[in-house]
Amino acid sequence: MNALRIFTVVRSPLAVLVVSIGLTACGLPGDPRDPEPAVSEHENEALEWRERRLARLTEPYGWLSLVGLEFLESGHWQLGSGPDNDLVVPAGPDRWGELTVVDNQVWFDVAPGSDVQVNGQPFDSIVMRVSGEDGPTLIEAETVQLQLLDRGGRPVLRVRDSQAPTRVEFPGLEYFPFNPDWRIEARWHEHPPGRTLLIANVLGELIEEPNPGWAEFEFEGRTFGLEAVDSTDQLFFILADRTSGHETYGLGRFLYSDLPEDGTVVLDFNRAYNPPCAFTEYSTCPLPPPENRLDVRIEAGELAPEAAY
Repeated sequence: MNALRIFTVVRSPLAVLVVSIGLTACGLPGDPRDPEPAVSEHENEALEWRERRLARLTEPYGWLSLVGLEFLESGHWQLGSGPDNDLVVPAGPDRWGELTVVDNQVWFDVAPGSDVQVNGQPFDSIVMRVSGEDGPTLIEAETVQLQLLDRGGRPVLRVRDSQAPTRVEFPGLEYFPFNPDWRIEARWHEHPPGRTLLIANVLGELIEEPNPGWAEFEFEGRTFGLEAVDSTDQLFFILADRTSGHETYGLGRFLYSDLPEDGTVVLDFNRAYNPPCAFTEYSTCPLPPPENRLDVRIEAGELAPEAAY
């Protein structure tokens, strides 16, 4: 019964006063005087994590900016924004320059007069590096950035554009409601040194990843386990569950945890999130190993992007 109907049926002024006092004390639903529901420390941490997750994803040259992934064969390749180039990029000068590929070595020679920079500095010619003391070689012009990758011993050119529609029109991320039951203290089982886990990626490649151990946990009376990949100062889990391909992304989700303490690992599935290939076709995501395909619905963490349904 709402407030209008209460005052309609109550006739006595004293009764009206009593009812009015009762409503004022209790507060109506939506009353701005109602106290905000308490947010637990763990939920607040998860919400802050979501903000950081969105900020990383939408960085100018983050995953949403990917617009190209070119596997380079040996030879000479003209590159630029003009349609007559061998490799066409979405912005910058009509002719950026020329790529020379010999096996897995790649050189880049800048076209005269083009405003192309490497790592923020003008240059004429450079050997592109996948990594180094200062990180990978990053070649830029206007809103576009080029980076060299190694995929199975083959050189690959990754192309990013900070003005890509996937980034500038990104609608945001959606999540299951925070569920404290899916923040789980799991038992840590350490593997012998040197153990590896075979991980496939979306290209069909198989890669042996360092596998320091596995986490065992219970949920609703059932026992589950997740094999971990070593990620320097964290543990990395690639997983799928009964929500995969439905509410969550079909090729699985990622989850990081802190290193084990006293034989325990905290698995907060509220922080399970989509791999980059949920947002772009130009990434090469690892897939969940068979050991990490769980027969349970993990109704926590990041939902699938709308385009993935």
